[in-house]
Amino acid sequence: MFCYQCEQTVAGTGCTKIGVCGKNEDIQSLQDILLYGLKGIAAYAYHARELGAKDDDVDAFMHEALFKTVTNVSFNLDQYLNMVLKCGEMNLKVMELLDKAHTETFGNPAPTEVETGTRKGPGILITGHDLLDLYELLKQTEGTGINIYTHSEMLPAHAYPELKKFKHLAGNYGGAWQEQKKEFKDFPGAILATTNCVLMPPENTYLDRLFTIGITGVPGANHLQSRDLTKLIKTAKSLPSLPEKLGKKIMTGFHHTAVLGLADKVVGAVKSGKIRHFFLIGGCDGAKPGRNYYTEFAENVPKDCVILTLACGKYRFNKLDFGDIDGIPRLLDIGQCNDAYSAVQIAVALAGAFKTDVNGLPLTLVLSWFEQKAVAILLSLLYLGIKGMYIGPTPPAFISKSIFNVLQQKFDLRLIGEPKKDLENILKK
Repeated sequence: MFCYQCEQTVAGTGCTKIGVCGKNEDIQSLQDILLYGLKGIAAYAYHARELGAKDDDVDAFMHEALFKTVTNVSFNLDQYLNMVLKCGEMNLKVMELLDKAHTETFGNPAPTEVETGTRKGPGILITGHDLLDLYELLKQTEGTGINIYTHSEMLPAHAYPELKKFKHLAGNYGGAWQEQKKEFKDFPGAILATTNCVLMPPENTYLDRLFTIGITGVPGANHLQSRDLTKLIKTAKSLPSLPEKLGKKIMTGFHHTAVLGLADKVVGAVKSGKIRHFFLIGGCDGAKPGRNYYTEFAENVPKDCVILTLACGKYRFNKLDFGDIDGIPRLLDIGQCNDAYSAVQIAVALAGAFKTDVNGLPLTLVLSWFEQKAVAILLSLLYLGIKGMYIGPTPPAFISKSIFNVLQQKFDLRLIGEPKKDLENILKK
């Protein structure tokens, strides 16, 4: 095989590193970043398409970007840097598309208190991101006596008017995706996984009552080819009932349409000195050591500061009592990972109110990153020129040292350190 970068014939499958010649790890790093970002865009575009929404520019970009990575037609560093930022632009566009599809279908989310206990009776636990799957589940189980519980990224569903009107949407069970092996084992009912945040069950546990749907799949689980949920419902009815159990209530539903309704109040609180700083603490969670940083950081945020959060990283601290500032909750759960679009809209609106840009706001982003959708969101934030973000717990392995240095120099991208020290450095500016 002839390698056009080495300009020599190489044996076997080609270069020493998959995807690009081993002589340029920075090109490979940018290709990897781009592919992760494309996977994130594809996930959001899939959900939007299921709701009848698509964008030709997004589709065309995905074709272009895949051609320039998979086929190795270009080895120009600047071109790839520009393509990576364009990936962020397209992801922002597809998140806007999905947000519009969600709100047009299910209504504008509103702040909602959600139960975390269980009701007596049979239950189905739904995990993932697909709100249309949840809607169909609620419709088909209405009047059956089966209670529906959300898990992980499904928590924000409780805030949508067209979903919360179902009285058997009983509450949220469990936390982030990486705890599911324990949580799914303890949940006695049936389980429906709607997207890729699902782990392979341990043997002889809950595989026989785990269902997948659409493009989601787990070897050995029951796969539903359509949204006819008859088999899932029959299984749920045959399983032991859940007990009546009280749990702590948590809040969700601080979509940009809800938060911007409080804009005058928020701006007034900032101008009067009652709100000193905003922190967006969110992203993907995981079991890697060091992620307790985000809990400690949230716990140490001063009482005159407000925390915005989204995605499953919030499960590190969303059951803590943060109180409020003149009726403004100090913890605002914006929603799923794709609701980073809402966070952007909130930041842009506040910047306009203070006649500055987003970087001029008393706002700091402290983010945990793990998988492809999180990478796509990070690229969107970089495309918007947001500087001074903290990420962790460690730099992604697919970002080479020199590419990370470029991001640090251009965007002041920072790695997390010690929670109290990071807070001190942020607030003394």
